[in-house]
Amino acid sequence: MATVPQVPTLTPAARAILDAAGDLFYDRGINAVGVDTVAAAAGTTKKTLYDQFGSKAALAVAYLSERDLNYRAWVELSVGQHSGTERILAVFDALDSWMGANSLKGCPFVHAHSELLGSPEHPAHDVIRGHKVWAREMLADLAREEGAESPDPLAVQLTSLLEGAAVLRSISEIPDAVAASRRAAALLIEDQIVGHRSTGA
Repeated sequence: MATVPQVPTLTPAARAILDAAGDLFYDRGINAVGVDTVAAAAGTTKKTLYDQFGSKAALAVAYLSERDLNYRAWVELSVGQHSGTERILAVFDALDSWMGANSLKGCPFVHAHSELLGSPEHPAHDVIRGHKVWAREMLADLAREEGAESPDPLAVQLTSLLEGAAVLRSISEIPDAVAASRRAAALLIEDQIVGHRSTGA
């Protein structure tokens, strides 16, 4: 798996603005929060916000990009603690612990996508798509490394389980949704990787 780049170093003012924007955008929505509100929460001025980020759109991109980098690092740490097919299941464990610690209201990328559907030119869409593509390709890479005969279709199935679990946990308030999806993933892995090995196919 590729090494995750580090979150770029920010000035203290930019750090305060991005932290405030991250909380506000996630809790209330990108469209619902104005730059005045972000600047006030950060203890800075609107001018400083624009000096540091250039625009609200760029600030939204920075918020989602940092979420993306932090989640990738969280997943890679979980995966790196296991071996064999348990590395794939560790992705589910990572999602579960991440949601408990950072995303109780659900996936910020799905939220942002829904909010910005009316603005297809918004630069945040590239970050959103990139995050979802990374998740699927990361699972495909893990499956391929474990000898899956069809790693890409398996990755689509596993990604569907992850995405559905995140929705169920956050919106339907089913706290064990990710654990249930993990069990379903284990059955897929048993069928498509472990079973494939045992038959010598």
